[in-house]
Amino acid sequence: MNVLVYSGPEVLQSSLNHTLTTLRSLLLPHYTVQPITAPIFLDQPWSTSCALLVVPACTQPFTSPANALIMDYVKNGGRFLGISAGAECSSSSILAPSTLPLGLPTTPGQKTLRFSDKITGTYIYPSLGSAPPATARHVRLLGLRTGTILRGIYQLGTHQFSGLEKMGTGRILARYALEDGTEDTPAAVICDSGAGRIALWGPSPEFSLVAEPASATASAAGLIGENLTKSEDGRKSLLKETLEALGLKLPVVDLGSVISPLPQFFTCNPQKPSILSVVVQALGLSLNQPATFEDANDNFSFQPLSERTSGEIQQLRAQQKPDPKEWQPKQVYLCSGGRLPPSQDTPLFDLGNYYESLAQARSREGTLSTTMPWGIGEVIAYSEAVTSTQTMLDKNPRLLSLLPTPFVSIASYQLAGRGRGSNVWVSPAGLLQFSVHVRVALASFPASKLVFVQYLFGLAVVEACREDVILGSFGDRVRLKWPNDIYAVAGEENDKSSWKKIGGILVNTSFSGGKVDIVIGCGLDVLNAPPIMSLAQLIPPGENRTLMIEKTAAVMLAKFESMWNAFTTSGGSFGPFLSLYLERWLHSDQVITLTTVTPHRQVRISTITLDHGLLRTVPERIGWSGRGEEEFIDLQPDGNSFDLMSGLIKLKT
Repeated sequence: MNVLVYSGPEVLQSSLNHTLTTLRSLLLPHYTVQPITAPIFLDQPWSTSCALLVVPACTQPFTSPANALIMDYVKNGGRFLGISAGAECSSSSILAPSTLPLGLPTTPGQKTLRFSDKITGTYIYPSLGSAPPATARHVRLLGLRTGTILRGIYQLGTHQFSGLEKMGTGRILARYALEDGTEDTPAAVICDSGAGRIALWGPSPEFSLVAEPASATASAAGLIGENLTKSEDGRKSLLKETLEALGLKLPVVDLGSVISPLPQFFTCNPQKPSILSVVVQALGLSLNQPATFEDANDNFSFQPLSERTSGEIQQLRAQQKPDPKEWQPKQVYLCSGGRLPPSQDTPLFDLGNYYESLAQARSREGTLSTTMPWGIGEVIAYSEAVTSTQTMLDKNPRLLSLLPTPFVSIASYQLAGRGRGSNVWVSPAGLLQFSVHVRVALASFPASKLVFVQYLFGLAVVEACREDVILGSFGDRVRLKWPNDIYAVAGEENDKSSWKKIGGILVNTSFSGGKVDIVIGCGLDVLNAPPIMSLAQLIPPGENRTLMIEKTAAVMLAKFESMWNAFTTSGGSFGPFLSLYLERWLHSDQVITLTTVTPHRQVRISTITLDHGLLRTVPERIGWSGRGEEEFIDLQPDGNSFDLMSGLIKLKT
C-alpha cells in the first residue's frame, strides 16, 4: 500500500522533503511513501491503493478539484493527515466567508474542504495553507496525553483549532503547553469522518530538530544536548501515535531511513577478474584512477575501491541529503582484480553469495559456455540505494551506448523507481529490483520482435520461482498478468480477491547505429512482510525453506539468459515459448469488457499473436449475428491498461 504525500504547487518544498524523509523512516518496509504531483492527483486513480494521504505545510490554499477528491476519499474509508493546519468545527454545513479558517478558499464556486463527524454530524473545516515567512517560525512546548511535556517541536506560524467540543468521535492528541507545565490550546486532533479518519497537526512534526531549517531555530531557543535528543525522540513518538491512530501498521523495529543515493559498486564474477577491465576501458576510464563521467541525467564520480572506502561510505550514510538537487555526482567504486567490497559496505546484499549462486544456476541452465563475452549477471553494479536502476541506464545515453553488454544494475532501495506510464515509486525493504541491459543488432533481430522481450522476461521470472532452490512446487502460484505484471495466487485460483500483484516489468529501448539497446527493469516482492504480498508468504508455515534476495536474483538472471539465447538465435521468435506462456498467465479463456470501443464489447481472451505480440480476443456473440462481424480484436500492450479485478481493458492514461 502507498502513503502518498501531496507535492502540488501549493506545498512548501522544505516541508515536503522532511515529510517524505520522516515518514519513510517510520513506515518502511510496510508502506511505500512517495510524492504525488498535482496532475496525477487530479487525473489518475490514486485512491485505490492509498493507505494514507498526507498534505504537508502549504503556502496557499488547495484548489477546488483537490478538495473534492480528498473529501470523497475520506468518506469512502480513506485516511488523511494535514500538517501545519488548523480547523473550525461547526454544526453548519456552510460557513460564512468571514468565519472560515485562515487559508480556506472564499472564491464563489470553489468547494471548501470539510469533513463530517460521523457521530454528531458536526463539520470540520481544516485550514491548509498560507505558511508564514521564516521570521514567524519557532519552537513550541507540547503537553502530551500521557501528562509529560515535550520540550520542543517546530512550528510554522500559528494554527488554531476552535469548536472541538462539538466533535463526537474526535480526541485531542496533544496540546500546547506553557512554561509552568499547564496546558493551553489544542495542537493536534483526530476524528472519524464517514468511513474514514482524519488527523490534523497545528505544528510541523515532520521537521527533524537536528536538521535545517528546524535545527537553527531549536538552537536559538536553547534546545541542545540531551534535551534536543529527548525532543527528537518525542517528535517521532508523536508521529507514530498519530499514524497508528489513523490505522496504519508500523514496523516493530525502526529500520532507519534511506533518503539519498549511496555509492554503487562495479563488480564482476571473481572467477573472471579481467572482464571488469573491459567494461571500464569501454567507458574511457581506468581501474586505478579517479575520474568523472558526465551524462544527460547523471554525473558519475568513479574511483577505485580502497582501504578508505568503508570510512567514506559511513560518512555518506551519516550525511544523507533529502534534496535531490544535491544528489550529484553519483559515487561509483570500481572493484578490480575480482575483489568484492567488505560485507559491512553492502549489508543488505551478499555479493559473494550472489556470484556463487549465479554460477550454480548457470550450470543448471547449461549456459556456462556462453558465446557472449560473459553471462548475464556476471558484471553488475550494486548499490544499497539509487534513484532508479532503470533511469541510471535508460536516461544516460552516453553510458548506455558505451557499456559492453550484458550489464546488470541491482539496488536494495530505489528512491524514484520507474513503473509503467508515469508511475514513480519508492521501494520498501525486501524487494528485489534490478535492470538488465542487453544489445542486439537489427540486422539479425527485427525491431518488430522487441515487444516480446517483456513477455520473455516475465516468463523467466515465473519459471525461476518454480526452481527448487526458490519456491519449488509452491512456485506454481506465481503467475503472469498481461502485459507485464507478476501476480501471486494466495488463495483459490478462481477467487480474484486472492490475486495479489508482487512484481512488474518495464522495457525501454534505444536505437543507434543499426543496434538497439534494451533495458529491462524488474521489481519483485521477495521477502516483504504484510501488508505487502511477497514470495516468502507463499511458503506454508513450518516448511523448511528460506528465500534469499541474492539467490533469487541469480536464478532469475540465469533463467533469462537461457531463454534469451534461444530467443535471439531464432531472430526473436516467441513461438517456442508461447504454449508455456499461456500456461503461466491468469487469462486463459477469461471474459473481459473492452472500454476502448464504443459501444463497450465483451470479449474472450484467446492468445498472443506471434507476429506483433498483440493480445488476441474473440468477441462474445449473443445469439446469431450473421456474417460480417469481426472474428477477433487484437490489442496493443503499450496502448491499453488491464484492470484485472474489474475485468476491464481501457486506454492507458
